[in-house]
Amino acid sequence: MAAMAQVLVVDDDPHIRQLLVFALEKAGLSAREADDGEAALAAVADAAPDLVILDINMPKLDGLEVCRRLRAQGDLPILFLSSRDDEIDRVLGIELGGDDYVVKPFSPREVTARVQAILRRARVPAARPEAPAVLAHGRLTLDPESWTARFGKAEVQLTVTEFGILRILMGAPARVFTRDAIIDRLHGPGFAITDRTIDSHVRNLRGKFAAVGGHDVVETRAGVGYRLGPCLGA
Repeated sequence: MAAMAQVLVVDDDPHIRQLLVFALEKAGLSAREADDGEAALAAVADAAPDLVILDINMPKLDGLEVCRRLRAQGDLPILFLSSRDDEIDRVLGIELGGDDYVVKPFSPREVTARVQAILRRARVPAARPEAPAVLAHGRLTLDPESWTARFGKAEVQLTVTEFGILRILMGAPARVFTRDAIIDRLHGPGFAITDRTIDSHVRNLRGKFAAVGGHDVVETRAGVGYRLGPCLGA
């Protein structure tokens, strides 16, 4: 039997924490709590959760700073909670490496569904022993088995969602994918996230590959969407 996924719920509001822990455990997940950013970092170091639900506006360390520190350590999936209903905070959270976000007030069922979707994407390589060998295009390689991406000899650290987007594009290098098509393949039809979220993930992908010479990994087709670039570098 597969091990129960562990989720860390980080929010300074005890009611929200209890609500989410109840919903997650009802869905068959294991959940624990942290009430501020410092406690969150300690809990990650202690328990190594599979995913963190992270409130942005917290005392001591806010969620964005916690995300920065976690991203410096690895690619632990992060879902942001925010009471800030403006696009700047949402986009900033995604650019820092968050995999998704939910704006308060929210439905616990929606949060649980998003958590399960992220965990499914993270577990695809382990769940599919028949997955293809390394995908290659130009100087770009993507290994679904080891969950690694490289441009030339440089390994590029990607979040679960960034890896998923790149895998979609590499699966059909000549195709232009609309944002809706990318969302459907990542989450399933009818999953509600904005086009701006996909744009933010793609911008983050471009920045990471550009840092190692991969300036041409993702191309934009104005008014349509995105496709894989030649991936030849400078």
